[in-house]
Amino acid sequence: MLIDGRETTALPADDRGLAYGDGLFETMRLTDGVVPLLELHIERLTEGCRRLALTPPPADLLVAEIDRVRAGQCDAVVKVMLTRGSGGRGYAPPAEASERRIVSCHSLPSWPAANYTDGVGVWLCATRLGRNPALAGLKHLARLEQVLASLETAPPGCAEGLMCDVDGALVEGIRSNLFVVRDGVLTTPSLTDCGVAGVMRRCVLETAATAGLPASEARLSLDDLQAADEVFLTSSVFGIWPVARLVEPDLAWPVGPRTRQLMTTLADRGLRGGPA
Repeated sequence: MLIDGRETTALPADDRGLAYGDGLFETMRLTDGVVPLLELHIERLTEGCRRLALTPPPADLLVAEIDRVRAGQCDAVVKVMLTRGSGGRGYAPPAEASERRIVSCHSLPSWPAANYTDGVGVWLCATRLGRNPALAGLKHLARLEQVLASLETAPPGCAEGLMCDVDGALVEGIRSNLFVVRDGVLTTPSLTDCGVAGVMRRCVLETAATAGLPASEARLSLDDLQAADEVFLTSSVFGIWPVARLVEPDLAWPVGPRTRQLMTTLADRGLRGGPA
């Protein structure tokens, strides 16, 4: 772990990321010793900094620190956190904040191969996402809604929970983005009010556009899941997981041709859509 370029795990207790969740983070998959989506992660971090009035770290500095923590690793997870740095008590940040970088490398989770070949089960989380357009799309540090959802007891055979907003609209998974396919058209929930604009979500939308697969962002409901021909989840860490079933209500989908097409296309681009 590097904190501002130094090998240490000592974080000052007055860090605003710790006190208020005042900052951003990126979670990146390292595959065969490289981060395939690094450019998109840096772009999202830079855009998040603009929206939160943070100063983004120079891209070359970030890349150098990622290279340091990943040294000797082939398949792993790299995490970058950027906080507004140290500050006194109170929500108002200091007049001259000094952002703090935290870069670390972690073991890649192990998933069953069946998650990719047969699909996963999902459930509807009881925890709802609050609507706040000012933070919508950002991967900010204040993730208590996801923490509470992760504390829910997952039904047997379920690998991920689906989260709705306070009005019942589908938004995303706890740690993933959601896509549905109906009549050959790919749709993912719009993120104008809440949710995280995932890097793999963006990659899938761009890939669909170049592959001639119609794709859009729209408000989705449980009725849209019931009408879907295919459902899948995306994450920059696990790639694409087809969704085979939803519990309560009981719904099921095949691992369809559009899902497999996207998985194959991403794999051809060096974006591994299956287990390491």
